[in-house]
Amino acid sequence: MRNETKQVLEAVRDGGMSVEDALLKLKTQPFEDIGFAKVDMHRKVRQGVPEVIYGAGKTPEQIIKIIDAMKRGGQERVLITRLDIHSAEIVMGAHPMVYDAVARIGRIGSLPQPDGIGTIVVATGGTSDIPVAEEAALTACALGNEVLRLYDVGVAGLHRLLAHKEEIMKASVVIAIAGMEGALASVLGGLADCPVIAVPTSVGYGASFHGLSALLSMLNSCASGVTVVNIDNGFGAGYFASMVNHMEPRSGQDKALEDGKEDGKWMV
Repeated sequence: MRNETKQVLEAVRDGGMSVEDALLKLKTQPFEDIGFAKVDMHRKVRQGVPEVIYGAGKTPEQIIKIIDAMKRGGQERVLITRLDIHSAEIVMGAHPMVYDAVARIGRIGSLPQPDGIGTIVVATGGTSDIPVAEEAALTACALGNEVLRLYDVGVAGLHRLLAHKEEIMKASVVIAIAGMEGALASVLGGLADCPVIAVPTSVGYGASFHGLSALLSMLNSCASGVTVVNIDNGFGAGYFASMVNHMEPRSGQDKALEDGKEDGKWMV
């Protein structure tokens, strides 16, 4: 994904931005210390995506103050994960926000137009996995991706999954979300020619150990191209899928820098 610094420099080169405006854009303070939190203002410059608020464990008042700081820093779109309905109602009193109770995600600002290289498919083993899947899907949408949801297509009824074989094979990234024994990730890994991100969920009976069985199954997948995130970590899967879906060839200058590193010219 193009980061903000590169876009600013290209705008100066092409005459779309003055040197003075570029300096003003780049010299914004790297973080704002608001006492209980240090809000990272340069996350988007470094990584292409601004800081996301993890709502669990924070009071609504703390979340509001973090949002205030982000807006002062020029961040127009704010994503809040693991936000309970009580906190969401209080936050909405201070900032207009779209809240999804299933995913427990709040979003301030509009959704961007999808600009990824393809479609991210989010598939679940069962209906009980949908809350984690929606966290992944909404995260990916908020980061500028086209998302296709395939829910309740687990291996207990394999024909349900195979009915969507064409969509799976056209995907640029697949997120496989399942509890129980977590077999969905291996099946998708054997069908898709793109990266598969496996998300174990805490859905299952006693011996599933709150998602540990699915996690170990996914880590031991025999299908190549499967990577695994933490139990119930839909946000992490959606974020990583967006990174994959926004990969682009490095420019000649970037390659020269990499060659310099390999030659030891940039060693300190």
